[in-house]
Amino acid sequence: MWGKRKKKVTQIDSLLGQKTQINGDITFTGGLHIDAKVEGNITAPEESGSVLTLSEQGSIKGDVRVPNMIINGTIIGNVYAEEYLELAHHAHITGNVYYNIIEMETGSEVNGSLIRASDNMASQPALPLAHHTNSQFSGQ
Repeated sequence: MWGKRKKKVTQIDSLLGQKTQINGDITFTGGLHIDAKVEGNITAPEESGSVLTLSEQGSIKGDVRVPNMIINGTIIGNVYAEEYLELAHHAHITGNVYYNIIEMETGSEVNGSLIRASDNMASQPALPLAHHTNSQFSGQ
């Protein structure tokens, strides 16, 4: 009815399981699926076509700079999506979201600013995060 758009097929090259906790930054190319708890920044090179998938069980505390993202978990930090960002039903972001194309399902939540930034994401200044606490991240 509104024009069907084909969803990007995601190949998973790396998987972080639900019982895993990472303390430190992650840099990757290709497809990364996270069911784990990550405390650190996650980056993929611009124009790499890389895809991050964060499941409902997954959480990230840190900035995320990945060209394509499908988010259904919790992120406390700024999000930079150079190409495409999908916020699924259980997505919760506390931070500013810089995007080129965004799709938000009913139930997804952003506590911060939505900033359309179709040009160079690396040059986007990080706005300060408003109020966030460790209890938001730990699920307490």
